[in-house]
Amino acid sequence: MAGGTKSFLADAGYGEQELDANSALMELDKGLRSGKLGEQCEAVVRFPRLFQKYPFPILINSAFLKLADVFRVGNNFLRLCVLKVTQQSEKHLEKILNVDEFVKRIFSVIHSNDPVARAITLRMLGSMASIIPERKNAHHSIRQSLDSHDNVEVEAAIFAAANFSAQSKDFAVGICNKISEMIQGLATPVDLKLKLIPILQHMHHDASLASSSRQLLQQLVTSYPSTKMVIVTLHTFTLLAASSLVDIPKQVQLLLQYLKNDPRKAVKRLAIQDLKLLANKTPHTWSRENIQALCESALHTPYDSLKLGMLSVLSTLSGTIAIKQYFSSVPGTATTTARSFDLVKLAQECCYHNNRGIAAHGVRILTNITVSCQEKDLLPLEQDAVFGLESLLTLCSQDDSPGAQATLKITLTCMVKLVKCRPHLSQSVVESLLTQLHSAQDAARILMCHCLAAIAMQLPVLADGMLGDLMELYKVIGHSATDKKQELLVSLATVIFVSSQTALSSEIKTVIKQQLENASNGWTAYRIARQASRMGNHDMARELYQSLLTQVASEHFYFWLNSLKEFSHAEQCLTGLQEDNYSSALSCIAEALKSYHKGIASLTAASTPLNPLSFQCGFVKLRIDLLQAFSQLICTCNSLKTSPPPAIATTIAMTSGNDLQRCGRISNQMKLSMEEFRNLATRYGDLYQSSFDADSATLRNVELQQQSCLLISHAIEALILDPESASFQEYSSNGTAHVESEYERRMMSVFNHVLEEVESLNRKYAPVSYLHTACLCSAVIALLKVPLSFQRYFFQKLQSTSIKLALSPSPRNPAEPIAVQNNQQLALKVEGVVQHGSKPGLFRKIQSVCLNVSSVLQSKSGQDYKIPLDNMTNEMEQRVEPHNDYFSTQFLLNFVILGTHNITVESSVIDSNGIVWKTGPKTTIFVKSLEDPYSQQVRLQQQQGQPPSQQQQQRTAYSRF
Repeated sequence: MAGGTKSFLADAGYGEQELDANSALMELDKGLRSGKLGEQCEAVVRFPRLFQKYPFPILINSAFLKLADVFRVGNNFLRLCVLKVTQQSEKHLEKILNVDEFVKRIFSVIHSNDPVARAITLRMLGSMASIIPERKNAHHSIRQSLDSHDNVEVEAAIFAAANFSAQSKDFAVGICNKISEMIQGLATPVDLKLKLIPILQHMHHDASLASSSRQLLQQLVTSYPSTKMVIVTLHTFTLLAASSLVDIPKQVQLLLQYLKNDPRKAVKRLAIQDLKLLANKTPHTWSRENIQALCESALHTPYDSLKLGMLSVLSTLSGTIAIKQYFSSVPGTATTTARSFDLVKLAQECCYHNNRGIAAHGVRILTNITVSCQEKDLLPLEQDAVFGLESLLTLCSQDDSPGAQATLKITLTCMVKLVKCRPHLSQSVVESLLTQLHSAQDAARILMCHCLAAIAMQLPVLADGMLGDLMELYKVIGHSATDKKQELLVSLATVIFVSSQTALSSEIKTVIKQQLENASNGWTAYRIARQASRMGNHDMARELYQSLLTQVASEHFYFWLNSLKEFSHAEQCLTGLQEDNYSSALSCIAEALKSYHKGIASLTAASTPLNPLSFQCGFVKLRIDLLQAFSQLICTCNSLKTSPPPAIATTIAMTSGNDLQRCGRISNQMKLSMEEFRNLATRYGDLYQSSFDADSATLRNVELQQQSCLLISHAIEALILDPESASFQEYSSNGTAHVESEYERRMMSVFNHVLEEVESLNRKYAPVSYLHTACLCSAVIALLKVPLSFQRYFFQKLQSTSIKLALSPSPRNPAEPIAVQNNQQLALKVEGVVQHGSKPGLFRKIQSVCLNVSSVLQSKSGQDYKIPLDNMTNEMEQRVEPHNDYFSTQFLLNFVILGTHNITVESSVIDSNGIVWKTGPKTTIFVKSLEDPYSQQVRLQQQQGQPPSQQQQQRTAYSRF
């Protein structure tokens, strides 16, 4: 079928791909027309895949109309299949263009004598509620079916009523009384009442409706005290409060009341579950009394399962603003000490509980209190938190069951959080982790290594102390090739790379390589090499990439590894730089550039149409240009010695009034150099803007490269070109910013050092002295001596977002222009679909899409008369918010000038923080502007010297209107 077809809207152009989509649809249509039920069903269930592949309205509309036909004439099983397809493809429903026709075909079945057919139709209408919320005939059918004597039909009507209530205020207001009558009616069976009650959660469209629904639910809770009824009613109560917002404090009190007073465990469990929901949604509405009541219930309950639930609510609240409200002293009362608070008592009591889950929540509460409340009397809780964490660590690290691992994750997350906020506690935390590492299970060791790496990144002071223990552990890790062992090798190697701040010693490298030879597969070695590249240990990475070159199955992988090896070798060359030896610096940079050029050739060979490696190529090309710019700057600085100014330089300087001319050719070279660095900074900014899917560490890395370019251009300006106007205010170091990685820490210290040097030399020894050039060369060497970090996005994409655009009208053949008369406007419709990978919105989400349409005249045809500049080009921009990953908008374009115009549509996305990302794509179509027939006729007559006829004069008068 469509399996062998290319992806929609690929490079072949929209016209051809449209045929592809049509052929796929025709294939399914053939199945629908088949006489065999099995083939018809198979064709129906393949529609969601078609919608996924070709998500544009023109196809979806046709497909849904065909499905509606099948629904109208098919049997109940086929109808059920169509219903399932509609429910699966809910987000495509709004792309149906002929909604009336679609609904008409579906709705005709509601008049069937078969109650099952009517039931399926009702469910179908309910599933379509988002596109037909105000259809009165659908509303009427649902109300009628609620009175049916057939249970299947009534249940379907309840489903439809719930969906329509959520979408339509009119329907919700109209059905509310009917529902309440049925719920309170004695004739309605209890199981039906249980199904009707949840409809009330959608009655939040206005305050009076929500209020009457709450009163009804309040009556039900008291009138029907059976367990099932109370559970359903309370949960509906909570969902209604969560949607209408104003009643949340009352609802929290009601749930706490049931938790305290109702003896039934099931009701207590539901109350806890709903409290958790409200704690996540609106923690700021929880008063101190609410938290106190929950603490008292937790302290007095004898059941571990309930205590676990209550603690889970409290631990959620402890990470929010609610915890500060709890500890703020109430006016008019004496301030109590921290240890007398019930929450603290409860957390301390639970830290050493024999149930792991309870202990984890207890420790988490203590950690959150320690982190968020900085008051003096809460300081003793630090030690309680540390002891609790250590005991839980000892307990969970010996057990490799999934429950223990989950608890261990919570424990380690709390450790990192605590150390980040209270660095003085870090020594004891790290010591306990290292002690446990030796005796722990492999699964626990992996998690503990991640924790150690996170702590060492934040507090590099601790890192050196870890190395001895880690190396001992690495030697005795064992030689089994299990997945856990492989994972452990990678995790431990990562911690070792983080811990050894400077270059790895040969002893460490030998140990790692020996272990890899003994126990690892190629993938593990690659992952370790990747971590080495991220941490700047390029010599180790180069050796590992070299060893892997012959172990891969495709030439693309070979070229990828070869390029990584060359990049690592290039960066390794730069570690040999010496402070004051500028000639050796030039040879080191030249050597690095040689490897980089080999690497970029290999990287280009590794790219494929499906994986073009655009970020990697962009990043490396910029690095090459940056190294060349650094090399050029050192040569320019040397030219002050090698090419001193001519004898007439002073005279030139006096006549031109520019004192810098006294130094000869260095002045112009410095200008060029400064422009080059500014240009590089702009290009790094462009790379940043095009990396929407990159993680924050990668983006920070690109930003640091950009800042280093700006720093050097600023230094050139401040020292040589324009010392008078140079300002140091905007470049002053921001000490409060939190540094995430060792690479960033080192770069920031170099930036600050260079700025201090430049500031101390500013406006001294004018115009240029050897001190100035030496300062610039030292700045270049200092920046290059920090080993470059190849961050995660260079190796793997965790989030993937792309946009497909479809333009209409569009030509059959992409090279063919669309014909438009010059006295008419072209309505260009732009439709688009946002496509995601497996983890949508992991780092950032699309808020809106910005579409930019521009047209350029390519070639003129006709006479060359002057036309206002406004009519020459079209420049328009629109922002559209995607709904269910689909957006569409229209542009009106003028083509007054005859000839061929090139229209470019470019999309960029705006994330939830309002930042614009230039993600593309860019689509181009051609338009040929033709002279309208009447103007052509008039022109020809004028050329022949004939006056226009009477009829034509009349037409001209009318044409103005």
